[in-house]
Amino acid sequence: MSDKLKVAVLYDVWGEEDIPESEKAAESGRKRKEKEDREEIFDALTKLEHEPSYYVLDGRPQSLHGLAKCGADLVFNLTESYAGDDTKEMNVAAYMDLIGLPYTGAGPHAHFLAQDKATAKKMFHFHEIRTPYFATAYRGNIDHAHDVKFPLIVKPQLEDGSIGIDAEAVVNSVKELMERVEYVQNEFDSPALIEEYIEGREIYAAILGSYEKTEVLPLVELDLSQLPEGTPRIASRDVKFERETKAYKLTKSKVADDLDEATAQKLADTALAAYRAVKLRDYGRIDMRLTPEGEVYVIEANPNPWLSSKHEFAMAAKKSGRSYTQLIEQIVELAMERTKRENSSGS
Repeated sequence: MSDKLKVAVLYDVWGEEDIPESEKAAESGRKRKEKEDREEIFDALTKLEHEPSYYVLDGRPQSLHGLAKCGADLVFNLTESYAGDDTKEMNVAAYMDLIGLPYTGAGPHAHFLAQDKATAKKMFHFHEIRTPYFATAYRGNIDHAHDVKFPLIVKPQLEDGSIGIDAEAVVNSVKELMERVEYVQNEFDSPALIEEYIEGREIYAAILGSYEKTEVLPLVELDLSQLPEGTPRIASRDVKFERETKAYKLTKSKVADDLDEATAQKLADTALAAYRAVKLRDYGRIDMRLTPEGEVYVIEANPNPWLSSKHEFAMAAKKSGRSYTQLIEQIVELAMERTKRENSSGS
């Protein structure tokens, strides 16, 4: 175990999320069924004999300024936005770089490259990593265009967490395409990413490490096979997060232990190449599609993925022989080792 550290568990709130959880539960008449990932991380850090504390970024300058004075040896960075703006997630990491505050997970470059899906895909193409052909459009302007063919999936270029992705995101005609592009532009004020839809299995690769020292954990599949006939097999918002929907209840994640050795190795090698292409570090997840013909396509890269004990990253860690506490311990150690290496090299 690493030396005893003061660790600030950093997360962001805004708007309705400023309401304490106890008040939310009272208003709804229901208690939460499971802990937030930040609470599980806090508990794991306590078991590791570190000194964890929560630090909240609420979008006000005072909370940002206070972070510089929090006295932490390390920040466990769980922020997903700043003041509700997802595109400023990278700015939080950049701020911590400026003030010399060590933190877990991706740096600002990785956040930018991963969040701008079109830029990430260009990086994948440069590194000869297979990813669906695509085009981007915004208010009549075409920024980039491959020669794409139907069916297509249309999603916001700058959002994550499956925001803007539902069954209507998959289109099969020019009319449907134009309507969906207009929806994305108006609803999210974002360029539309128009991507070839790849039929196949949804495979996730959790990766630990930085630089050359990396490990791909056992692969996990989001099993979409039980969705109703005619429903696109995609990881839509309702499939991943909306627990009361039929789609959520019909899908589940499981270790993909039925893959032959060659296919599993191909998926792992592809994921690791994508991880490095967009400069992920400490921990990250690569989402892929495995076609019936055995071709592997990278769909997107996820810096600082969700660390809930019941979800894919922790599931992969458990299959690898790690407990949840050991997973959190390794992420802390990776961040501290990386920080020491960067400081010693003068970067």
